[in-house]
Amino acid sequence: MNDPQDPYDPYAAQQQLIGYDPYGRPLYGHVPAQQPLQPAPPPYGQQYEPSYEQPYAQQPHGQQYDYGQQQQGYAQAPAHGYGTPQQQWIPQQTAAPEAPAQPPAPAPVPEPRRADTAAGGAADRAPDGPGDGYRTEQFSFLDQPDEDSEDVIDWLAFTESRTERREEARRRGRNRVVALIVVLALLVVGGLGYLWYAGKLPFLDGPGGQKAATAAPGAQKRDMIVVHLHNTKRGGSSTALLVDNVTTRQGATVLLPNTLGVAKQDGTGTTLGKSVEDGSIGTREALDTVLGTRIGGTWRLDTPFLERLVELVGGIEVDTDAAVPADEQAKTPAVAQGPRQSLTGAMAVAYATHRAQGEPEAKQLERTGRVLYAVLRKIPSDPKAAATTVESMGQILDPGLDAQNLGGLLSRIGEHAKTAAYRTELLSVKPDGGLTDDAAKKVVKEILGGTATAAQPGAAPRVGLKDATGDEKAQVAAKAALLNAGYAFVDGGKAAGTAAATQITYQDEGRRDRAVDVAKTLGLPETVVRKAESVVNADVVVTLGKDYKPS
Repeated sequence: MNDPQDPYDPYAAQQQLIGYDPYGRPLYGHVPAQQPLQPAPPPYGQQYEPSYEQPYAQQPHGQQYDYGQQQQGYAQAPAHGYGTPQQQWIPQQTAAPEAPAQPPAPAPVPEPRRADTAAGGAADRAPDGPGDGYRTEQFSFLDQPDEDSEDVIDWLAFTESRTERREEARRRGRNRVVALIVVLALLVVGGLGYLWYAGKLPFLDGPGGQKAATAAPGAQKRDMIVVHLHNTKRGGSSTALLVDNVTTRQGATVLLPNTLGVAKQDGTGTTLGKSVEDGSIGTREALDTVLGTRIGGTWRLDTPFLERLVELVGGIEVDTDAAVPADEQAKTPAVAQGPRQSLTGAMAVAYATHRAQGEPEAKQLERTGRVLYAVLRKIPSDPKAAATTVESMGQILDPGLDAQNLGGLLSRIGEHAKTAAYRTELLSVKPDGGLTDDAAKKVVKEILGGTATAAQPGAAPRVGLKDATGDEKAQVAAKAALLNAGYAFVDGGKAAGTAAATQITYQDEGRRDRAVDVAKTLGLPETVVRKAESVVNADVVVTLGKDYKPS
């Protein structure tokens, strides 16, 4: 068989390569007539004008073609191992010559493809025919990512995240500031509310302040005992009142000077120091008469038992105001001066009873008060434990004040001392033993609640006597007259000057009749009786003037 590509074969011009069989061998066929060559397709990017006038080709006799298949374009003949392949034009084949062929649809204008689909989709998609799309190499992809675009995206993401972090930090800061302001506002409101309720705000009286004002001083409930500290080595004694104000939940120690004037059971006058040293059983009642109080019991505390008590509570800490030298004869240790000095039992006794030469009694009383305050702070808060501590002292107590009652009172007063709701006051007296005006108002009324109604039931009316005559005989005569009439005498001392007329005063309206009776007892007219503030803590106060004449 002649080679269809042989240039000397006269039939070669009528045979062309029309395809390949399933085994890859070339197939050739005859062309009925040579058609004019069509121009090559224009390059990509130029306008392509397809030709719609195609000649109808007659199917040669004896040749077989696939019906419905149209082929147009260039075919490349296989090389014979050398040279370059030759391009030949393959005319359009039609299956039915009777029907005119429809002109092919114009080739679609290529649309730009997205970078994400052009790279994969265009490469994977193959055109179905010569006019069914474009090959991949005909496109230039413009949206291909590069390093610069990645850097821009990263920078935008970083800027956005940093901005969000800053905004979040600002929001957290604002939330913290708002929360802090709310907490501070609540604290301020709570503090002001407490101060208002306690009545501690100026010009505003809360429920607590009104309650204290209406209950003060006499209507408040107080529990108190009198303590007599006896120095068994050097002699002498110191007296103090331990007060538990149940109403206001406060405690106090009131130091009583030995020069305080009291009355004996027979009505004669004496001092507190002498009454304690004599062992008078009426000392507590005499104090009630002078101060207008109701003392619940007497605690005789000798110095050896005080030493034992300090050791039982584990020692105390005291802010000492003076150094106490050691005394070999009395076997007392030295005590240093300074704040928060740790004292043992023996050191506590030495400091509480120390009185330097030439010092007033008030200095020694203040040291006793500091030791009592330090001991109260170490007393157990449990009443049973406090009672056990009292029993461990081994002291024989007053029958009216057993270990259970004393331990319970000490534990309650100790709680006030631990919470700083405690005060220590010295009762100031005049040289003649009478109370000063400041002591009567500040200590007796405010702390002790000393009023006429606070006196023990059934007690004789208390009549205070203040001498303004300058004549001692007139004072003695008036005192005897009052005692003979059954009144409890309260020594008011001497007035600052003399007075021409006698005055009898009462403070409560319910005591007017009693004041009139006192005037009749002294032989004075009713016109000398008037209502006024009492300068002496008594039911009725008599200020003797020169017009008084003993009968």
